[in-house]
Order: sequence, then structure tokens, then C-alpha cells
Amino acid sequence: MVITSVKNERIKELVKLKDKKYRDKMGLFFIEGLDIIDEAYKSGVLKYIYVLDGYDNPYGDIPCIYVSYDVMKKISDMESISEYYGVCEKIDNDKVGDRVIILDGIQDPGNLGTIIRSAVAFNFDTVVISKNSVSIYNPKVLRSTKGMIFNINIVVCELDNFIDKMDDYLIYGTDVVSGIDVREMEVSKKMAIVIGNEGSGISKEVHDKCDKFLYIDMNDKCESLNAGVAASIIMYEVNRR
Repeated sequence: MVITSVKNERIKELVKLKDKKYRDKMGLFFIEGLDIIDEAYKSGVLKYIYVLDGYDNPYGDIPCIYVSYDVMKKISDMESISEYYGVCEKIDNDKVGDRVIILDGIQDPGNLGTIIRSAVAFNFDTVVISKNSVSIYNPKVLRSTKGMIFNINIVVCELDNFIDKMDDYLIYGTDVVSGIDVREMEVSKKMAIVIGNEGSGISKEVHDKCDKFLYIDMNDKCESLNAGVAASIIMYEVNRR
């Protein structure tokens, strides 16, 4: 059986998952493309998949719903549709490792996705995200992680209370005025790096909880780096020590 109507009740429910409140209510989110779906499958959170009519289901043990091109177009928020969409259970995780990147008010989906990918690449084991940041289940965030969202611990919380419990961590913030060059930083077994909002930086409450501060030396012609690039450079420096 192939679903051909965009007014099908199941399709209506799926489209609602684009809304954060509905995702939170249902405890589900959807992903698109075989690369990220494969990572979700390996992590055990993939519940079922939607497949464009004429294509094969690559996961025999996962329930599969075949749909027409028009239905896929309705599901997608991209001009070029994928042949595969997956629905996953939301990730519920409160584990915290030794290398932590803390994100304070990150708003750009591309920045968040980049930071998650870099955290995996440079052996950080936990990404902590403030509740006022962009949702990790935003479709643009999910696409930009390239599936790495399923390969790292992610905690969404109020940062004040979370950082208060990190007594045995060395916590670095970013500050171009009072910071030390990132190449000269001390590396501790248990450490956290705080990256602030793209426009306003780290909030005062979180800034006051940092032990030390870093800056990235750069050419005077460049005023600043975006949050994703800055976080990636710092994590690389930590990892190479």
C-alpha cells in the first residue's frame, strides 16, 4: 500500500513534528536522508521510516510506510526531497563525560550542527545546551550534524544549576579582552568549554562561573569568527594536546 494523499491522517501527524511543541509532546522527531537515518538505526532510536514509492526499505526490521512523490514533497522542508524519512524517539540523556562543550544561547542551526560534529571529531564526549538555544531537533540542525547527533551525549538544561555541579572541572569561557591565547591554555583531564550566543556572547550568570577565559588570535582584518568555527578550533586545540 502506498499513501498518495497529503491529507492522510498519518501524514498530517508527521508534518506536525516540524513544530517544537508537538515534538516535545510526542517525544518524537523526524530526520531525512539515508546517512543520518543509518546512524539513528545503529543507535536504536529509529521507530519507522517513510520511503518514496519505487525505492527499497534498507531496514527489514523497521516498519516502513511507502508514499508518493507529492506526499514526500509535503513532508520535506527542502526543495530537493529525499527518498527516505525516518521518525525517531527523542534522545533522553543526562550523562556527562570528561570533555564537555557548553553552549549558552546558540541560535543558529548551522552553528549547533557544526559544533556537534566537531565535538565528535575531536573526542569531546558531551554537549550541554541551554534551554534558550535552538532545538537539537530542528531539521536544519539535524541535517548539519550528518548523523553525529547519535554519537555523542547531549544534555539540554538550565546552565546555572548544571555548572554549579561541576566543581571538579576546569571551565573555560571565551573572552577577547581577558582571555589567554587558546594555544597557551592549560588542559585538564576534566574540562569544559563555554561558547556563547552569536551576538551577545556568554551570559553574565554563566561568565561568572567560568574559571578562566580564552581567545583565538587572528588577523586584525577579521573582527570575529562564528560560534561553530570558534568552538571547533578550541576543541581541536584541546584534542591535540
